[in-house]
Amino acid sequence: MASSELRQRRKHLEPLDEDVSHRDNESVTELPVVDTISGNDTEEKTPIPTADSTKEMPKQKQVIVSQQQRKRSSSSIGSLSGKEVAKDESRLRKMTTRVISGAGMIGVFCACVYSGHLYVCMIVALSEFLLFRELVKVRYNAYYTTIQDTIPLFRTTQWMWFFVAIFYTYGDFVNEVVQNNAHLHYLAPYAHYFFSYCSFALYSGTFVLTIATMQTGHIKFQLNQLCWTIVVLCLTVGQMKYIMHNIFNGLFWFTFPFMLVVVNDIMAYVSGITCGRKFIQRPFIRFSPNKTWEGFIGGGIFTMIAAWYLSRALAQYTWMTCPTNEFRLVTPRLECENHHVFLKAQSIIPYQIFEILPVQIVKMIPGITEYCSVKDLATGVVQAGLARCISGEPSHSFHHVELVLKNVYPIQIHALWLGFFASVVAPFGGFLASAIKRAYGIKDFDSLIPGHGGVTDRLDCQFLMALCTWVHYNTFVKLATVSVPKLIYMYQMLSDAEKKAFVDGLKKSMNGRF
Repeated sequence: MASSELRQRRKHLEPLDEDVSHRDNESVTELPVVDTISGNDTEEKTPIPTADSTKEMPKQKQVIVSQQQRKRSSSSIGSLSGKEVAKDESRLRKMTTRVISGAGMIGVFCACVYSGHLYVCMIVALSEFLLFRELVKVRYNAYYTTIQDTIPLFRTTQWMWFFVAIFYTYGDFVNEVVQNNAHLHYLAPYAHYFFSYCSFALYSGTFVLTIATMQTGHIKFQLNQLCWTIVVLCLTVGQMKYIMHNIFNGLFWFTFPFMLVVVNDIMAYVSGITCGRKFIQRPFIRFSPNKTWEGFIGGGIFTMIAAWYLSRALAQYTWMTCPTNEFRLVTPRLECENHHVFLKAQSIIPYQIFEILPVQIVKMIPGITEYCSVKDLATGVVQAGLARCISGEPSHSFHHVELVLKNVYPIQIHALWLGFFASVVAPFGGFLASAIKRAYGIKDFDSLIPGHGGVTDRLDCQFLMALCTWVHYNTFVKLATVSVPKLIYMYQMLSDAEKKAFVDGLKKSMNGRF
């Protein structure tokens, strides 16, 4: 009895809390107050003001009555229902699991980086294996009934394509390492011929097997599956082809971009749950409704800040900055002459960058300096050189602005570009993964990592970031792509006549230089 009367009372009170103006024709009603302990009605009757009675009250009294109605409504509803409590507990449990798993992944990552280059390569290779497995499994699970007992060697051919791509990609990397290491030059001929011919032989065999296993009535489906396999290989092995080069160019070029993506993921999530759709109601990505503009922008801002300070911190350690060409289970302490980007310097930002920005914004940048050309007022001749602009000086004509950064590591300037890429472009790798999951109706790619899903769910933004890092490094940092050991190896591959011509040319070059 008490519960049924309480429900009736809720139905009666809720419209009052929403809008009293819609209840013009109702009179004052008295409801019994339910004794929540005994379940019996008490003698006390509580009158509830209606719209007619509140209209006659002054505004202050109307506000007080409105507050009393809200209190009465909330007290009548009582505490959270069992479902709501269970939902909150489930959300807290998921968040706790997610945090613990995230801390575990960060711990494994730090342990691999601390252990050395070879262990980082091993974890990257394992990740590529799991990435390929999860992505091809999406369509395999979706079309299991078609594949099972109908298409022979379906999974076998998929994995053969994967090993062909891996063998070719990392065979090229091993050749590069052998050529750049004078102690391994004796292996260079074997590595060159072995990887080249084996890669081609594997490719030919896999191609023949793929065509031979096509079944009448399923050829179109098998071609679609072959296209999907090739797309997955491009996304994983193709985009991560040069990640091993990044590792041996210096752990900085692997660790720093990886951490930028992690920071962007975390801060985009935090910004999204705290500020999502409070400022911009327009959806960000229509097929991923949980993504918001606030999360995207907030993640980008925090990533740029992290890029500036994190790059400066990592530049202090030779373990991060020194390159190596050796495969060792126990990597010794690295000592090298640091690249100039890891040394403090005075950096001048090119003035062309500021020409694309509004003048008002440029003037707000700390440390900005305006330079003017100076004209002799008597003769009207513009003097050679530039000088700092003096306000109100008639002989000065504005030329450009400069920003001089003192005691700044040049790598911090490079880090801003990598941070911008990690904030604006790399997240679209995650959006692609979201589109794939939505297309096939799955929540996560796997359940390998508690609270996070599969490896693809965590590394979907890292593929493009690794490729961008390699391109940036070889374009703006390492301008010379040939090392001394590689030159010696290439010299040994020359004929006697070519060696003589090379030495003569080298002598002429040295005489002309000195």
